[in-house]
Amino acid sequence: MIIIHTPEGGEPERLDVGRLRASEIQIAERTADRPWDVLKAGLLNADVTSVRTLAWVVKKRADPSLRFSAFDPFEDELKVRFDSRETHGYAKELFERYGHDPVELAGAWDELRSAADDPAVADAAIKEQTDGPKVEASSGSETSETSTSDSSPTTSATPPTTSTP
Repeated sequence: MIIIHTPEGGEPERLDVGRLRASEIQIAERTADRPWDVLKAGLLNADVTSVRTLAWVVKKRADPSLRFSAFDPFEDELKVRFDSRETHGYAKELFERYGHDPVELAGAWDELRSAADDPAVADAAIKEQTDGPKVEASSGSETSETSTSDSSPTTSATPPTTSTP
């Protein structure tokens, strides 16, 4: 997941919460007084406590002295988006769930494009589901995105609720 923090009058800052150290997860759990699985689920629902806590943990990498009380953005300054791996995973889930109904599927694709960090990645993931995986002419092997993320994929088939732009 990517959290986009756009302070009023400032430039957007992309915070990748797809891969955290165990110590960072423990700090987030203690700060929010919530277990890791609840914090991860909170990202999908744009739960402000989960989003703020995890954004703060990532921001502490660059500014270790940043206090949680000093990071208090307005709710509309934080948005949650899918990273590339998650976008491809959700495209597959959405196609499996709604592929039989073109109207429902079109709506699901629109939601996926809105929830993806990169709409071009969403379009590629959608195309892969509707046209099948790409095959390289030279090797005949399927191409796919790889991720260094160790976070476990979610089982939900709906994109996260996101703040309005």
